[in-house]
Amino acid sequence: MTKLRLSALLDDKPVKLTVELPAAVHRDLVAYAEILAQTSGQAMPPDPGKLIAPMLQRFMATDKGFTKEKRTTRR
Repeated sequence: MTKLRLSALLDDKPVKLTVELPAAVHRDLVAYAEILAQTSGQAMPPDPGKLIAPMLQRFMATDKGFTKEKRTTRR
């Protein structure tokens, strides 16, 4: 079974942003959503747009330079 970096999406109060993505990135988000649905046993894939926030969150959480700087600038 494929091990994805994301797990099931949590329902949280969102902040709405509008972004433009290259078509290739959107295709990859659609493919990721389909694979996520298959590996987690969901009947329908999640909206690809709903993957962006958890992906960014995961990226920032694993960026050692960012987490170090964030820790030092918070008071």
